Amino acid sequence: MYKHILIATDGSELAQKAVAQGLAIAKALGTKVTAINVSEPWVAVAPGEVAMAFPIKDYEESVVANANRILSAVETDAKSLGVDCSTLHVKDQFPAEGIIETADKLGCDLIVMSSHGRRGLMRFLLGSQANKVLTHSTTPVLICR
Repeated sequence: MYKHILIATDGSELAQKAVAQGLAIAKALGTKVTAINVSEPWVAVAPGEVAMAFPIKDYEESVVANANRILSAVETDAKSLGVDCSTLHVKDQFPAEGIIETADKLGCDLIVMSSHGRRGLMRFLLGSQANKVLTHSTTPVLICR
């Protein structure tokens, strides 16, 4: 049914549920997996005066270290299940865009990710990456909560 699953993770406890679900599906179907972590552009997370207090070099080093930690954990989980898993850190993109573009580029036939399920003002202020992926992707999306 599926040949290549893209699992998006930000390393949060909620995202770990999507990782576990995606790996379980991959194991059951004998499917390969690519785990992805997307880092937002520096200016998107550190506007104004905060940007001056947090130099770009420090930001870049911290996101690479964070992505390596997150993706290494997914790789370890996949290996323990016997699932073929590669990892990818996409830098300087907004999560939804990076996820959709990567799924298209790699020819993935399922995207697995989590959603915080925010509503109302919180959703308006913080946005919903899961909703953006769900509404803009041509690849089927499994949302875990």
